[in-house]
Amino acid sequence: MVRVSAALICSLFGAANAVTLTVSTTGGNASSPLLYGIMFEDINNSGDGGIHGQLLRNNGFQGNSPDLTAYSSVGSGVTLSVDTANPLSTAITRSLKVTVASGTTGQVGFANAGYLGVPVNADTYANYFWVKGTYSGAVTLSLYGPSGTVYATKTITINSNSSAWSYYETTYTSTQSYESNNAWKLTFDASKVAGSALYFDLVQLFPVTYHQRYAPLNTHTIDVAANWGRYNGLRNDVATYLEQIKPSFLRFPGGNNLEGATPATRWKWNETIGPVHMRPGRQGDWGYPNTDALGLMEYMQWCIDMSMEPLLAVWSGLSLGGGIISGTALTPYVNDILNELEFLLGATTTTYGALRATYGRTDPYSLTYIEVGNEDNLSSGCATYASRFTAIYNAVHAKYPDLVIVASTSQASCLPSPLPTGVYTDTHHYSSPDQFVGMFNEWDNYPRSNGNGVLVGEYASTTGNDGSATYWSNMQGSCGEAVYMIGMERNSDVVKMASFAPLFEHYDMAEWSPDLFGVNSTVGSITGSTSFWVQYMFSTHRGTTILPVTSDTNFGPVYWVASSQSGGTYYAKLANYGSAAASVTVKFSGTGFSTAAQLTLLSGPQLTANYPGIVSITPQTSTVTGSSSAGYTFSIPAWGVAVLAVTA
Repeated sequence: MVRVSAALICSLFGAANAVTLTVSTTGGNASSPLLYGIMFEDINNSGDGGIHGQLLRNNGFQGNSPDLTAYSSVGSGVTLSVDTANPLSTAITRSLKVTVASGTTGQVGFANAGYLGVPVNADTYANYFWVKGTYSGAVTLSLYGPSGTVYATKTITINSNSSAWSYYETTYTSTQSYESNNAWKLTFDASKVAGSALYFDLVQLFPVTYHQRYAPLNTHTIDVAANWGRYNGLRNDVATYLEQIKPSFLRFPGGNNLEGATPATRWKWNETIGPVHMRPGRQGDWGYPNTDALGLMEYMQWCIDMSMEPLLAVWSGLSLGGGIISGTALTPYVNDILNELEFLLGATTTTYGALRATYGRTDPYSLTYIEVGNEDNLSSGCATYASRFTAIYNAVHAKYPDLVIVASTSQASCLPSPLPTGVYTDTHHYSSPDQFVGMFNEWDNYPRSNGNGVLVGEYASTTGNDGSATYWSNMQGSCGEAVYMIGMERNSDVVKMASFAPLFEHYDMAEWSPDLFGVNSTVGSITGSTSFWVQYMFSTHRGTTILPVTSDTNFGPVYWVASSQSGGTYYAKLANYGSAAASVTVKFSGTGFSTAAQLTLLSGPQLTANYPGIVSITPQTSTVTGSSSAGYTFSIPAWGVAVLAVTA
């Protein structure tokens, strides 16, 4: 239910405001340390073609209808086709057939244009590929631009045959390209293949990946001395950009992409582990194939590298096409969840813990939170969710009583009654700015006695107040989100976790906007939205205790929350959801505060947005002088979001 307060109605008139707040330095309630996290699913090519480091598209010919997308022939006398007679493995069952006409000479081969271009930077690239067919000689790998400029090239010698697949890997350095639509190509001596064909599969191209660590999954050998990044890792520039907001949890693998169009096409954890050439991939739920090279172990490693708590979603019997499995038919899928948990948490003496060890991870992972399904109040799932949730909860809780289990909806009619103590519920909001402000007090009167916390697993301002679709987050929408976030933080004894969604997009391949940030294949394209910067400001200024605040005015159009951190740092977070600037004075009840406070301010015209590669609005930091008793006075522009930080 959307609550629209009188304060909101008044704020729409945009009257100028002067607000004085007095923050008590005692009392208050504990704040959730996990409040601000991220939600990820492969939508908008945010995994393949996005945060996953592998840059070549369609490299395993996966999905329902594989074709020659992203490929082109190099040289005359060459024909490319998708081959099914020479599978690389039981998982990767199609390959690229490069047929060379009789009498052909010179350098020939094939190119891959990546995900609408290959990012070519001054970096070191790792190249892996499989080849089958009779050939002994030189193969040249290149990165080049549409102008014909070659930015990197490496020639290696291979010796392949027609009876088995051969694997090759190499590294090479590139100079910086400022062109769009760069591509990668592989060429060989046509005269040695003329009248015949070579087969290639699972060609992979990685820049140095995120976190600069060496941790292969016992599948290939990388030169440790080269200071190479993580094998099959995340794209370093994208992950490093995201790391700025210091997210405290990762909800994965969806979202809708968990569910599948049918039960058979759901995300299957056991098909996303082990060597990449043994992962079949699947037709994702957002219209394109998923390679699943970014799989269960990579998600867990991502959590380790960014110091995030994993929030693992498990399939609960609901698929997007309306196929629902419940009752005794759900039992095999419940057992599959237990197998997944054993893979993550089991000792190496267990069946699946031993399997994990063979893939390079001896120690169990750290996992505290799992979510049962996704949006089970939708797709006709509500009527059976209580029984499906109970079956999964009982099985998981019996074996792993310390796990915190999250129900995928907060809709009471879909949940078991009573809900087991300690279970969290999940709520999602895709709303207009006014609606987010109207939900400011959503959690003020939520019951605390039952120990059931809340995950706000997805939220974003997706429409204007006039109902128009929002493609790029703008200041008014992000300010509305900030008001709602202030409401969550004020109640973060019960709102345990919250994540904006979707997280990320490839700008030229998006199904859903707005997203928190995005990228394409050109240099310098990573761009954070205005909402990204609100998340950054709130997540990087966290208190451990939410403090009482008295004020000389009601909420609206200015909204606020105050907190403290052990060590004597105090924060006041504010949003001005109005069309006029507001003067704010923040006082503190104690003594001994610094005379200089740090003010971080995000502001801009009401409908201004950051566009791909064109950044208009970022947080600005300044110093405000004052004292705890006289206060720290500053102005928040219309639609502005501010964080004041002061030390005692």
